[in-house]
Amino acid sequence: MTTTSAIQRQIKAIPIGKPFANKLFLKHGSRASVDQALSRLVKSEKLERITNGVYVRPKINRYVGVAMPALSEVAEVIAKSNGETIQVHGAEAARQFNLTTQVPAKLVFYTSGSTREVTVGKLKLGFIRAARRKLQFSGTRIGLALSALWFLGKEGINDSAVKTVCSKLEVNELNQLRNAELPAWLAEHLNQYHGKEQHG
Repeated sequence: MTTTSAIQRQIKAIPIGKPFANKLFLKHGSRASVDQALSRLVKSEKLERITNGVYVRPKINRYVGVAMPALSEVAEVIAKSNGETIQVHGAEAARQFNLTTQVPAKLVFYTSGSTREVTVGKLKLGFIRAARRKLQFSGTRIGLALSALWFLGKEGINDSAVKTVCSKLEVNELNQLRNAELPAWLAEHLNQYHGKEQHG
């Protein structure tokens, strides 16, 4: 079986619209032969190249043409392909918890990898290298809460913000958040909230 046909067979098992990395196919041949095969599939319009090393089986929308996958999905594929851990940036996390109505100009993630910007179509995806403790519980509501509260900072955090975030977590999630590696000011606010809930 040729590299191209082996890759095509594997691609058929990937849902339409779900992004994937070229590294998935290295078992079928060298990096050069895999990239050539993927390039041919792009030219024949069986695949869409989203950004360097990331592809998708195109999902056609009759109004907009090829519908691109969510940027967050692309970011996860890039991170997994590079062996990185990523966490939603604090500004976006704060927005998701309704702590701010400001929509970030571009989607940014904290990462264990390098600080860089990736072009995805006409959009930009940002990665900012962050300390390990800012990446705790990545991909979970606990990690999202941690990112949002940390983003507020020592001067911006208050009881109302802590309650808004913590009230959306299950008891076990809140306990895991309190036991995470935290700066002293954040640990103090979480413990105060926990104390009030216990005696409420």
